[in-house]
Amino acid sequence: MAWQPEEGPLRQLAECLRDSLSGQDPSVQKNAENLLKQAKASPDIDKYLAYVFSNGQPPPVVDMDAPSYFKARAAAAVMLKNDIKASYKTMPEDSKSYIKSIILNGLQDPNSQMRGYAGNVITEIVRSGGLLGWSQVLSELVAMIGNANANVPQQAQEGGMSALLKICEDNKKALNHEHAGGQRALTFLFPKLLEFTTSPLAKVRADALSAANVFIPDNPPAVQENIDTLLQQLFNLSADPSNEVRKHVCRSFKITPYMEGLVEYMVTQQRNSDDADLALDAAEFWLCAAEDEKMREHLGPYLAKIVPVLLESMVYGEDDILRLEGEKEDAELEDRDEDIKPAFATSKSARLTTGANGSEATNVNGTTNQAAPGMDDDDLSEGEIDDFDDDDSVGDPEEQWNLRNPSSRPLPYLTTNLSHAEWPQREAAVLALGAIADGCMEVVQPHLPMLTPYMITLLSDPEPVVRQITCWSLGRYSGWASHLDQNGKQQFFVPMMDGILQRMLDGNKRVQEAAASAFANLEEKANSELAPYCPIIVRQFVQCFANYKYRNMFILYDCVQTLAEHVGPALAQDDLVSILMPALIQRWNKVSDQSREMFPLLECLSYVATALGGAFERYAAGIFSRCVNIIHRNLQEALLAATNPTLEAPDKDFLVTSLDVVSAIIQALDPSSSSELVARSENFFQLLCLCMKDDNNDVRQSAYALLGDCAIYVFDQLRSQLPELLEVLIGQLELSQVMIDGEETGFSVINNACWSVGEIAMREKEGMQRYIDRLLQKIATILFTPNVPDSLNENAAIALGRLGLGCSQFLAPHLAQIAPPFIRSIENVMWTDEKGHALTGFMQIVLANPGAMEQSLLQFFNEMSKAERSLFNGPTPGHTALWDTFQKVIETYKAMIPDFDAFLAGLPAQHRQKFRDLYGV
Repeated sequence: MAWQPEEGPLRQLAECLRDSLSGQDPSVQKNAENLLKQAKASPDIDKYLAYVFSNGQPPPVVDMDAPSYFKARAAAAVMLKNDIKASYKTMPEDSKSYIKSIILNGLQDPNSQMRGYAGNVITEIVRSGGLLGWSQVLSELVAMIGNANANVPQQAQEGGMSALLKICEDNKKALNHEHAGGQRALTFLFPKLLEFTTSPLAKVRADALSAANVFIPDNPPAVQENIDTLLQQLFNLSADPSNEVRKHVCRSFKITPYMEGLVEYMVTQQRNSDDADLALDAAEFWLCAAEDEKMREHLGPYLAKIVPVLLESMVYGEDDILRLEGEKEDAELEDRDEDIKPAFATSKSARLTTGANGSEATNVNGTTNQAAPGMDDDDLSEGEIDDFDDDDSVGDPEEQWNLRNPSSRPLPYLTTNLSHAEWPQREAAVLALGAIADGCMEVVQPHLPMLTPYMITLLSDPEPVVRQITCWSLGRYSGWASHLDQNGKQQFFVPMMDGILQRMLDGNKRVQEAAASAFANLEEKANSELAPYCPIIVRQFVQCFANYKYRNMFILYDCVQTLAEHVGPALAQDDLVSILMPALIQRWNKVSDQSREMFPLLECLSYVATALGGAFERYAAGIFSRCVNIIHRNLQEALLAATNPTLEAPDKDFLVTSLDVVSAIIQALDPSSSSELVARSENFFQLLCLCMKDDNNDVRQSAYALLGDCAIYVFDQLRSQLPELLEVLIGQLELSQVMIDGEETGFSVINNACWSVGEIAMREKEGMQRYIDRLLQKIATILFTPNVPDSLNENAAIALGRLGLGCSQFLAPHLAQIAPPFIRSIENVMWTDEKGHALTGFMQIVLANPGAMEQSLLQFFNEMSKAERSLFNGPTPGHTALWDTFQKVIETYKAMIPDFDAFLAGLPAQHRQKFRDLYGV
């Protein structure tokens, strides 16, 4: 017999659900929310929620009118979806089965919002449990959409298609994953999607084409096998009576056949004044085409048709002009809460090695990519609300993702309009110039000496929107100006830099924001070239700290941290420290521990601490102590929230940023000062251990970065805590779950853990012997597993080599197996001290079992032939150890190989003589 709810709990739950959406009486609403949190303890709560939601009419035991029961159903759907998202894997199997058996009924609801809620729940089940966990859902939805029984109502077909679209969006990779027997779910699904584009229902046609568009850009086998049908259907739909369908046709056309007809169609749709969304999608087609190498080459003959319509779309429309002309000087006004977007912390990048080409493999925490559009609504499910939806005012020129943006990308510039009498024409010309900076620099560069003074003049334009776009555009050309010779810098770069700095104190807050963002871009592109200008820059930043309101303070922090990152010690001059740090400390004292402003402030301080080094010491103690306290309190609150469902879990970003600042301070100060700070922080390593076990990848990533830094700078304090910390660390090196999840941050956590192993092994040496078997098993798994990120392989190799410094005799029996992947990985690492340490340890393993290198010795010698001579002549014992150890290796094999010269003849010619010269062989 199917499960049935008990009457009393059902009635009480429905009332609480209804009251939780009662905005008229806050006390009733709060009480209902508390009761619902308590109800989560019931093992059957999700069955009750599914029952309430899936019943279109109130059960007899529930005494409610239709509007009240509608509220209860809506609240039940949201709560059910959130429960599934948070804890589906631990949900009782009978609850899962019941929900699956009843939730599809919601797709037939007469109310579109309820159908949307049902789709959200279905999608979340598939996302959380995987397609294989509900294998029949695709066939059931396909049958519903296709009206297989000829009795499915229209709303059910639309609801089913909407749900299927969500599943496609959230499970793109899984649907194309090849299972045993070479089967892919997409092979079955994609032809069905094309079939559904012929539905008599416009919404089904539109959603089916939207679902197909999820897969078209990647061109998987299912798309290739149905390409003719797809193309034919797209052209059939290009004249569809539904604007929504034609909009998705525009998005689908990323394929080159029939280009002339395609160009005509897109140009016509972009000039469609009746449907702005349709025109926008047509314009975005040109952006897709410009980014697709195969398609781009086919557009050349049609530029004469394309460019005019793009130019037309650049200029603001009449409504926008009227609105923007109302912009005023508002820098003195306080920001409203609704003006402020949330800030999100970013964890320290994984401790990656340096690539063979000399480029660092780590990512920089800077926000200088101004080409990114604003928040993407695709992440929201139907029926959900974006809590941080901005208003329609003009912010960053490329954050306003409207018709102007895709139009501007492939556009040649218009010099004549820079001095046009009408400001919309001036603004559009500057936008065009900025938009082509990345793709057309070679063409534009000869004209920049003439164009740059024009644009600098426009920084004083009477219209704020022109000043704003000019900041953005100049920022995109700052790389050219900053790398001119000294005369060129004085003529172009200094006025550009000074002009943007002045606009950072503009009377209009949006111009301030654009100027600060442009200056961060300038800092990225100018890099160390900015060092001589630090006094000018820092003084302007300090004035901004005194004048900025809350919103623009966030981008100001980014400016400061980007400067610190790129000029480093040049910022540590006493006169600069004495004005910059008081401005930061004043803000530090003003911002509460719970404020989201703490995230960018902490990130900023971590970069500043690294740049200032010892000059940061006088400010370090208070900042270090407060960060440790934030970590402690956040962990306590998380523990309480885990045991008490009425409490809200704390934001993990506080942990991430605080860990990063502590790490930066430990690196910045001399070891004795860092050791003193750690010693004064009660339970420091216990807190670090808890962070290493946190369920959030970003927290663990930063925690393992801090662990490695502690190994380098405060190892004496760390040593006594190693037994507990290493047990946690070894567990973190497990690769299997990360390979299943495929999350990049999961690999980054293991990367930092590997790096930490190497740093600890450098100092603990023989003390690592008790852990060596487990560490070898974990690290070897990484080295032998295909499709692991290169940086992780390299860090694993370095860790393995460093373990050889104290555990060579334990690793030697496995040398024949570990040598090939070790050498393959270490070859990609630059010749740094880290590589030298790893090779020294590896050679100690070799000396303990030289016969095991029979298959790998020549490859190893070939790698050693590429060493830099300076690596052997450095000031530290590690440099001489590398040389001395390799000399022992050479002597060992000279004694073992009868004709050693003939053996060396197997080296590539270009490396053979270098090997002989370098090592005196």
